[in-house]
Amino acid sequence: MEDHFEYCAALVREADRDRYLATLFAPADERGALFALYAFNAEILRVRALAREPMPAEIRLQWWRDVILGERAGEAAANPVAAGLLATLSRHKLPAQDLIGLIEARRFDIYDEPMASVAELRTYAERSAAPIFDLAARILTRDPTSESRGIAAEAGHAQTIAEMLSLLPQHAARRQLYIPLDILRHDQARADDIFAMQATPELRAVLAELRFHARRHLTQVARSELPEKTKPAFLSLAPLWQWLLDMERPDYDPFRRPQAALWRRQWRIWRAAKSRGLTGLAR
Repeated sequence: MEDHFEYCAALVREADRDRYLATLFAPADERGALFALYAFNAEILRVRALAREPMPAEIRLQWWRDVILGERAGEAAANPVAAGLLATLSRHKLPAQDLIGLIEARRFDIYDEPMASVAELRTYAERSAAPIFDLAARILTRDPTSESRGIAAEAGHAQTIAEMLSLLPQHAARRQLYIPLDILRHDQARADDIFAMQATPELRAVLAELRFHARRHLTQVARSELPEKTKPAFLSLAPLWQWLLDMERPDYDPFRRPQAALWRRQWRIWRAAKSRGLTGLAR
């Protein structure tokens, strides 16, 4: 079983470096469980890239759904991420339904239907990104609270908006729209300008509004008074504050995302880990 967790750690190190670095601040005996959870998330996030077409992507998502429901025990045992995830769910008594909800929410990723509204985006964030923060906090505390679930939702919103901004060029190239249509209409921005990668003033206004909301959600997380031992579950958010501020520069091109050097991200995670509570996430 240790080999499975080592595989998960290597996968997270490659696919989600900020979470890998954050997990190094967790107690050693809980890192394997966190790596298994994050490796599962990485596998789901890359389903569209690996499958390319909706039908094989649906099959991959269904396979993971079956694994979590215990319907593919033999296949799961041979897959290090699946084996590590199932061991984590069992050991920490985590609700499998949260991961089923995550898979269902991520079905949006494999199609090109637009995000219709802010309400739809909120639901998507709360079902896709938020559960990873919440389950990570549960692994670290083994004592879930309504407050931690609420803070996980705030973290999920911030993470979702950051991903949307980061992947805007990729989404535009395949004509996939995560920016809610009602926000575009409000600022008189057009989806066609996004697909043409035209950074119009109207689109810049939309993106500025989204960045404002992401910073607001980060502030809520930073002001929380969660137990100190939950901190590693949220440390991966530490690089986002400055990254979002970098997008406020006049020469920012939304179709060329700003790059943050690994050492700077690592330093911000370290600084947040050494700060009081989660205050280091929003400065």
